[in-house]
Amino acid sequence: MTSAEIITIGTEILLGEIVDTNTRYIARTLRSMGVDLYRTITIGDNTDRIASAIHNSMERADIVITTGGLGPTVDDPTREAVAQAVGVETEFREDLWQQVVETIGRYGRTPSENQKRQAYVPKGAIGIKNPVGTAPCFIVETNRNAVISLPGVPSEMEHVLHESMIPYLQKRFNLNEIIKVRVLHCAGLGEGMIDEKIADLEKLSNPTVGLAAHTGVVDVRIAAKAKNENEANAMIAVIEAQVRERLGKIVFGVDEDKLEEVTLDLIAKRGWSLTAIESGLDGILARKIPHTASLPNLDPDQLLEALRTARTDSKADIALGVSVYAEDRSAEMSMITPRGEKTHRITYGGPPRSLPKWAMNLALNWLRMTIEELD
Repeated sequence: MTSAEIITIGTEILLGEIVDTNTRYIARTLRSMGVDLYRTITIGDNTDRIASAIHNSMERADIVITTGGLGPTVDDPTREAVAQAVGVETEFREDLWQQVVETIGRYGRTPSENQKRQAYVPKGAIGIKNPVGTAPCFIVETNRNAVISLPGVPSEMEHVLHESMIPYLQKRFNLNEIIKVRVLHCAGLGEGMIDEKIADLEKLSNPTVGLAAHTGVVDVRIAAKAKNENEANAMIAVIEAQVRERLGKIVFGVDEDKLEEVTLDLIAKRGWSLTAIESGLDGILARKIPHTASLPNLDPDQLLEALRTARTDSKADIALGVSVYAEDRSAEMSMITPRGEKTHRITYGGPPRSLPKWAMNLALNWLRMTIEELD
C-alpha cells in the first residue's frame, strides 16, 4: 500500500495566527487516490527541525508532502531543509528563475534580488511550475520516496496539487485504487455505549470502522479501499447496514448532514412550525433554529411558563426550551407538542465551556426523537 505523510511548515500556524487548511485538503485528496496517510505534523520555520521531520517521514512513508516555506525571505527554509534531509546541496535553476521573472512581470514589476531564493531547489530536484504564484515547487526523488514541496497559500497549493502532483503520483506509484469514506452521525448514546454495540466491526481491516466523539454527537466512520467507486460503495453499504441495524434511530444523518437541519426537515415535512427559547446558551441555539428567543436566568418553572407563552403567541405546533446552569453543570429541557408537555433535566460531566453546545445538541436530538415518535 502506498503511504504518505504531510508536513505543514510555518511558525504562524504554531502561534495560532492562521488555521492550517492545507493538511485537510491534501489528506482528502490522498484518500481519494487510495493512499494511506500515516501522519501529519506542523513544524515552525527552523531548517534543522524541518529536515529532521522530513528524514523521519521518509523512513516511514513513500510520499512526503510539505506545504509552506517556499517564499523569498530568510524565514522560508523549506528548500534548504529538504536538501539537508536527502543529503544534497541546493542549486540555482535558471528555468525556475525565468518562471519567477515572468510571473512577477505580469504585474508590471521587476523581481528583487532576494526573490532569486525561489529559484534554488535541492540538487537534482524536478522543478514544478506554479502558474498562480511566484514560488516554484519541486519534487525530490529517491529509490523509495517522493518528497513533494508545495506552496503554503491554499489557492496556490490546490492548483499545483491538481495540475501537477496528482498526475505525477498516479504515474510514479501506479495508483489505481480509491478510498471512499461514509460518516454516520449519531446522537442519544455516548461513544462508549456505541463502541460496545459495534466493537467487532471496528476490528475490520477493509472496510475500516472508527469512532469520533464530539459534544453531544458521535460519528461512525466507514472507510473502504477498492479499485473503483462502485466497488467501494458496495463494501461500505454492507457495513453501514449492520451499523444501522445495531444502532437504530440514534443514527440521525450521514456525511454533511447536521442535527439541526435534520430536525428542522422533520418538522417541515409534517407541515408544523417551531418556536424555541434558550437561556444561558450564549445564543448558539438561536443561531441554529429560527424563531428562538434568548432570555436570561430562567429556572425550570420560568422556562416552561415562557415556553407556553411563546407557543401561544406564535401559534407554533411545537415549542422547545433549553436552559443551562453552570453552577451544577446541568441543563433543563422543556417541550410542548400537540400531545402535551414534557420536561427533562440532565447533568454534564465534561468541560464547563462545552456545556451550552452539549445541552443544545441533546435538546435537538430529544426534539428529533420526539417528532419521530409522534408518527
